[in-house]
Amino acid sequence: MGSLHRMALLAALITFPITGSHADSPGTLDTVRDFFANIDSLQADFHQEVIDSNGQQQQVSDGKVWILRPGRFRWDYLTPYKRQIVADGERLWSYDEDLEQVTVQAMGTVLGATPAMLLSGGEPIDKVFRLEAQPVAGDTLHARLTPRADDSNITEIHVYFNKDILARIKAVDSFGNHTTFAFTNLVRNAGLDAQHFRFVPPEGTDIIGDTR
Repeated sequence: MGSLHRMALLAALITFPITGSHADSPGTLDTVRDFFANIDSLQADFHQEVIDSNGQQQQVSDGKVWILRPGRFRWDYLTPYKRQIVADGERLWSYDEDLEQVTVQAMGTVLGATPAMLLSGGEPIDKVFRLEAQPVAGDTLHARLTPRADDSNITEIHVYFNKDILARIKAVDSFGNHTTFAFTNLVRNAGLDAQHFRFVPPEGTDIIGDTR
């Protein structure tokens, strides 16, 4: 796995456009606001695809995600390579099992208006993003979110709901890359232990960054 692909996985955290002839659903933004206002915890399986600005597929990954608000998340990439991205509330740990290397960063310096922050952040969604309902197709609700601040390379995020269940998140960055997370087996507010978000580097792991 190339170093650029490894960096892309973290950048995507830190696409399937749907169009239809129906008018915007008046309940779309209510659904989005209600979902993100009432998350305490979340867990799901995810399928991630990265498409570059030329429409070429650059990365396909599968794994599991856990969220505990505010400020804790864990993304375990299982295929095609094993990797963990863990936020413990203060630091963001990015562990590459093949390289036996972990990078540590302060959370506030790397997240910005990203999908990870959207899912795990404690701020009201309208404080961080501008929301705009998009045309709907069938039972799918679609909203476009644009960051209010310019502290992220993410230019817009699209969220797709099947009725009131989050199905996909698509992030578009300033280079025109599209990263889509499709969720299955999603469970909200089942209760998660904070210890699940504690990362201890395996013995022999090279550590880059400040762990104090």
